[in-house]
Amino acid sequence: MTFSTPSGASAAASPISDRRLDLLTAWLRPHADRYGLDVASLAPASSDASFRRYFRLAARGEHGASLIAVDAPPPEKCREFAQVAQLLAQAGVHVPRVLEVDFDAGFMLVTDLGTQSYLHALTGAQVEAQAEARIEAGSTVPRTLMRAALDALIRWQLASREGVLPPFDEAFLRREMELMPEWFIERHLNQAVDDNTRGVLDRTFALLVASARAQPQVFMLRDFMPRNLMIATPNPGVLDFQDAVHGPITYDVASLLRDAFLSWDEAFELDCFVYYWERAKKAGLPVDPDFGEFFRQLEWMGLQRHIKVLGLFCRINYRDGKPHYLADLPRFIGYARKVAERYRPLGPFAKLLDQLEGRAIDVGYTF
Repeated sequence: MTFSTPSGASAAASPISDRRLDLLTAWLRPHADRYGLDVASLAPASSDASFRRYFRLAARGEHGASLIAVDAPPPEKCREFAQVAQLLAQAGVHVPRVLEVDFDAGFMLVTDLGTQSYLHALTGAQVEAQAEARIEAGSTVPRTLMRAALDALIRWQLASREGVLPPFDEAFLRREMELMPEWFIERHLNQAVDDNTRGVLDRTFALLVASARAQPQVFMLRDFMPRNLMIATPNPGVLDFQDAVHGPITYDVASLLRDAFLSWDEAFELDCFVYYWERAKKAGLPVDPDFGEFFRQLEWMGLQRHIKVLGLFCRINYRDGKPHYLADLPRFIGYARKVAERYRPLGPFAKLLDQLEGRAIDVGYTF
C-alpha cells in the first residue's frame, strides 16, 4: 500500500465509481468543517492486494494539507488498524493517526504520510540502471533508509506483550503455506499434488514450523516491506499494519530485505542483517547470540513467507482478478531456491522446486 496519487487522477475521472465510494463521500461530509475537508477533491491514492482502497483529499488545519480516506468494506480490518496504530505510536513508530472511524461501515479518515514510498525511493532512476534493480552495499541512501526502518522495527519489538495481538501459531503458519499447493501447484501449474510431492511439502513445512515456533515471539507486522514504508519525518512512516500478530522475531527482518518488489545485493542484505542483530542485542531483544544461528532462523522464516506468497499471488490473480502480482513469482522462486539449496534438510524441497520449474516451462510459464 502506497499513498501516491496517480497522475491526473480525480474522483470524477476515476473509473472507481460505485456504491461504496458514494457512501464514503457522504460519510466524509459531516467531518468537512472540523478538518477543513474539500470533499470534491477526493482522488484515488492507492489500492492493495486486499479490497481496501485509499483516497486523498485536500484539508486545512493542524493535521496537514491533505488527509487519507480509507474504504475498508467489512470484514476488512478497520478495528485492528486503529488498535495497532495506537500500539505502534506508543512504541515510538511513525504511523497514520486515526482521526475518524466507523467500524461497522468500514470507513476511516487518517493523517497523510506523503506520496513517496521507500520502494519508489529505492527504485529510482539510478537504481533502475542496475541489472534487476539490485542495490549495492556501498549505496548511502538505501543503507540510511533501511537502517531507519530496522531501528523502527526494534522499537516496535521492544514494546511486545503476550496476549495483545493474535498468535502466529502453528495452525496459522501451516494455513499460510498450504496456499502454495492449492493455488500455485494445482491451480496455476495445473499439476496434481501426488503422494511424493505431498510428502516433501509436509516434511518441509514441519521443519519451518518448528524453527519459527522455537524463536522468541514478539510483536510482528507481517508486511514490513519497502512498499509499506514512507519517506516521512520522522522516518519511516509505516503503513498496512492491520494484520499484525505476535510471532517469530526474525519474520519482519526477512520481510523487509526479501521483498516482493525489490531484490538486493547479498552484501547489502548481510550488512542490514548484521546491523539489526547488533542493535537488537544491544537493545535487549532476545535474538540468538550466535549470528550464524540467527541467520539460519531468518532464512528459514523467510522461506515460510516465500512459500505462502507463491500461493497468495496466484490466489490474488485467479480469485480476485489482479494479475500483475504474477510477474513477481520468479523473484520468490529465486528466494526459495537459494535458501533451500543452502541447507541440507531443505534439499528435497529444492529438488521439488526444480520439478515445478520444469512443469511451468511445459505449460508456458517461465521463471
